[in-house]
Amino acid sequence: MDETVVFAASAVIIDSAGRVALIKRGTEPDRGLWSVPGGCVESGESFADAAAREAHEETGLHVHIGRELWHVRVPTDDGRVYENHDFAATVISGSLCAGDDADDARWVSVDELDSLPLTENLADYLRNSGLLGSSA
Repeated sequence: MDETVVFAASAVIIDSAGRVALIKRGTEPDRGLWSVPGGCVESGESFADAAAREAHEETGLHVHIGRELWHVRVPTDDGRVYENHDFAATVISGSLCAGDDADDARWVSVDELDSLPLTENLADYLRNSGLLGSSA
């Protein structure tokens, strides 16, 4: 059976205190889990543009997209595979609030990562990115 690949992009938004903006997913895949804001790439859109758009839709933040940090392929039970590209991002303007298909949004420190139900391997990716402030 051929797999259907869904292209997606996410923004790893870090504030001046070294915290990351996380959203609680309101839709599948991974509904109810915390993740970085992101979603599907629209026709004619670059991965970076999709990451910036999704960040604004899900968090209310306008962001500057930097370098690509990682990309992962996530299979779903229905035969699709999400190919997700994650980018470093910094806030240009706005205030963090849940929007679009996010049920909640908050700034999370490196020390708080393990206290939240996160999408698979997200804590490892975030820690390995070198973007988060260190534990006290």
